[in-house]
Amino acid sequence: MDHDGIEAVLLDLDGVITPTAEKHMQAWNRMFTGYFAERGLEPYSDEDYFRYIDGKPRDEGIVSMLAARDLTLPMGEEEMDDDKAAADRALTDTVTGLGERKNAVFRQLLDEGIEAYPGSVAYLDALDAAGIAKCVVSSSKNAVAVLTAAGLRDRFEVIVDGEVAAAEGIPGKPRPDTYLRGAELLGVPADRCVVVEDAVSGVQAGAAGGFARVVGVDRGAGKQVLLDAGADVVVVDLAELIPDPTEARA
Repeated sequence: MDHDGIEAVLLDLDGVITPTAEKHMQAWNRMFTGYFAERGLEPYSDEDYFRYIDGKPRDEGIVSMLAARDLTLPMGEEEMDDDKAAADRALTDTVTGLGERKNAVFRQLLDEGIEAYPGSVAYLDALDAAGIAKCVVSSSKNAVAVLTAAGLRDRFEVIVDGEVAAAEGIPGKPRPDTYLRGAELLGVPADRCVVVEDAVSGVQAGAAGGFARVVGVDRGAGKQVLLDAGADVVVVDLAELIPDPTEARA
């Protein structure tokens, strides 16, 4: 990909840098499969994940998924960094309660370890070599934990994740606000930034933000789906974005 005029790359985390999207999918599957089965509802599927949950802030994804089954729940207590409070909330039949149940499963899966995609690490190396700034923009509230587990925490000075969005009152994807906040913290105009996303809602966020380019990463959503959502180009591995030095010399 041509990086001429590009000063920063804003990357989603799960499914873009690390294969944690698979662990999120597993966690959502375990939680919703049991929840829907208890109520005699249509079984949960991976299609549900891509359609209603992928890329969205946790609570918004839950509300969207429940609405697809004609269910509504109260929001519940506000999330706080307290293990006992989280465990107590997980016992409630609320949106935040379901979120805590899913997050508990995800944390268990994360403890098994996580390795970044090799092509993604190679792309980060290429950005560093080219002097192009980068940051992580993720809806997940586990972004720091995931980056730490993958050994990549020190590669990013700027992280705009679910915790930052909640603390600053920033609307989540598919709104472009979290990506715009990442560009602002890097001190780079949006029209000199590239957004890299694997989720439909994230691609939509990039397309709505006036960024120079939106790259879709097809980890299962489908190439045409990502193009229809607003991606300018779709790749299956971030290594495809690394400029060819022979072309640069030409």
